[in-house]
Amino acid sequence: VQLQASGGGLVQAGGSLRLSCVASGRPFSDYAMGWLRQAPGKEREFVAAISWTSGSTYYEDSVKGRFTISRDNAKNTAYLQMNSLKPEDTAVYYCAADPRLSRVVAGTGIAYWGQGTQVTVSS
Repeated sequence: VQLQASGGGLVQAGGSLRLSCVASGRPFSDYAMGWLRQAPGKEREFVAAISWTSGSTYYEDSVKGRFTISRDNAKNTAYLQMNSLKPEDTAVYYCAADPRLSRVVAGTGIAYWGQGTQVTVSS
């Protein structure tokens, strides 16, 4: 599976961005999808994940109520809608795919990674 992430950019605090992750190479619906991020000087951390049926979603506590993960299996695309952005959301955001949702949530042992997309939130 090849993953191509896009949608990052520079936004003021309180603003919104929508990240997209387009998958190719294998049936998209076979995989749980997720987003992880890495801020400068920090370890990569889990942000959000969604099961292959979209029946289950998980969020890191600091983004609950502000971020929404979704997917369109017909378009082989996963999304991360980010609202009410804060400067502490500044990071490189990576999309990820794995047959096991638990691996995406744990952020370890993930089979496929996209390239990162930079999100910068100014105060």
